[in-house]
Amino acid sequence: MLAVALALASSVVWGTADFLGGVFTRRLTLAPVLVISQLAGLVLLAAATAITGQVDTRAFAIGLAAGVFGAVGIAAFYRALATGTISIVSPVSACGALVPVVLALAQGERPGAVALAGCALALAGAVLASVHEYAGAAPNARSSVLLAATAALGIGGFLYCIGHAVRGGHTLPALFGSRSASLALLAAGVLATRSSIRLPPREIPAVAGIGLLDVGANALFAAAATRGYLSIVSVLGSEYPVVTVILAQALLGERVSRPQAAGITMALIGVGIVSVN
Repeated sequence: MLAVALALASSVVWGTADFLGGVFTRRLTLAPVLVISQLAGLVLLAAATAITGQVDTRAFAIGLAAGVFGAVGIAAFYRALATGTISIVSPVSACGALVPVVLALAQGERPGAVALAGCALALAGAVLASVHEYAGAAPNARSSVLLAATAALGIGGFLYCIGHAVRGGHTLPALFGSRSASLALLAAGVLATRSSIRLPPREIPAVAGIGLLDVGANALFAAAATRGYLSIVSVLGSEYPVVTVILAQALLGERVSRPQAAGITMALIGVGIVSVN
């Protein structure tokens, strides 16, 4: 039950970070929001590592792999949104949870059938909740779908690697490795494209806060992965599209479509099924 609560908490925090990231990306540009938020998270993790003295080369190495997957997933997701139809890109990307589920089951995890059914319903609900109405046809539909699939694999790879890196209680080295790799790749991308990462000074604390929320979500998911089946907590941690949609409706007045409302309902029912099993 604790693993379920932690995974759901990670989903809430991830969804909040994604919502805020979307809001600030609209006001600013993508590169500074990504880099500054990632840098803030890295500084926090470096300080925590220095204070606690937690060092584990295995966890750090697997964390590096997780960071590579995460950076690829983020970059592909935003590129897909920029070139394709949102109503296609978001649901495909939300299927990233299938990667750790399939790999965990293949490696011998055996959660109950009812819990798996609840996970399937929750994941389907998250996919539906991520659907956005979008007027007009995408000029590069095929490439955007491929990018969305790449994003799903990146997100799924991140969840799987982090879930394994933290085994043995080495959460900080795993998260530090993950954030180091993702920031390095994003910084390399910024240098290659000569993008500016300048922000107005008044915006820096809020953007940094997004990175701290992301670190918090990662830590909550890592804690869940050490206490429960990775195949279950990966799905519950991937319910963040539901949170983002709810926040957009409540705070920005965005309309929730019927498919999104149905998805939110399905997700909540699925989570309820998992929680009582």
